[in-house]
Amino acid sequence: MMKIDTYAVFGHPITHSKSPRIQQLFAKQTAQVMQYGAQDVPAEIFTTAVGNFFAAGGKGLNCTVPLKELAWQYADHLSDRALLAKAVNTLARQADGSIFGDNTDGIGLLTDLTANHGISLTGANILILGAGGATRGIVPVLLEQQPATVVIANRTVEKALAIADDFAILGPLQGCDYTSLQGRQFDLILNATSASLSGQLPPLPAALLASKGSCYDLAYANQPTAFVQWGIAHHACRSLDGLGMLVEQAAEAFYVWRGIRPETSAVIRLLNDERQLTDNSR
Repeated sequence: MMKIDTYAVFGHPITHSKSPRIQQLFAKQTAQVMQYGAQDVPAEIFTTAVGNFFAAGGKGLNCTVPLKELAWQYADHLSDRALLAKAVNTLARQADGSIFGDNTDGIGLLTDLTANHGISLTGANILILGAGGATRGIVPVLLEQQPATVVIANRTVEKALAIADDFAILGPLQGCDYTSLQGRQFDLILNATSASLSGQLPPLPAALLASKGSCYDLAYANQPTAFVQWGIAHHACRSLDGLGMLVEQAAEAFYVWRGIRPETSAVIRLLNDERQLTDNSR
């Protein structure tokens, strides 16, 4: 009897996750024999839960909020992009039993912004809201696109400044608190907090978004998030959520695990059709 390879996503909360659906679609598309589940794992039990998963024969994990920095600490070996980000969203058990850690968030976001939505980052003024593991994962790829500037704003300014200091060598990067955004404008605003899923937003100046600017929420939901709604209300050229990023980073994780890169556009279309969002709020 053929043994089925087992994968999962760990996070807290996790019930909303579309990752199992996405990975099942990828497996079917590429004729891979595997199963993929979801497990609610608070940060306090992360190390035990991961150890138990791999001890039981698990092949790979995705780690989402609030576990990405813990996953970075857990891995035995790290990809260059994970080493740089100090955050991991993909763990893979190697043939020798060691655990490899990677971060596919950055490439997932970049592919969705540029390839799927045609948003140019070169020369753009970019604002990131939040200074957690998600921000660490996306800053390097954003700076590779040679924007005019990338600003990280966070309630606890020390966290924003720490990330800005860590990545300063890569390009024009600043950290600040939300009050310092008054009087500034940005071509692209990325929400890297999870607050908008519960209807909450940071205190954002009304004129923060430049003319023809875009908004992008790294979080996603079946209905427009609070930040997507904010973008629409402030006349964003595009106000998007992170479903496309989720699919693209999942495809990269699938490649890390299986050595096959699935096709993503049909999966994104299917998931968008299932949640029946308008084009403007996708």
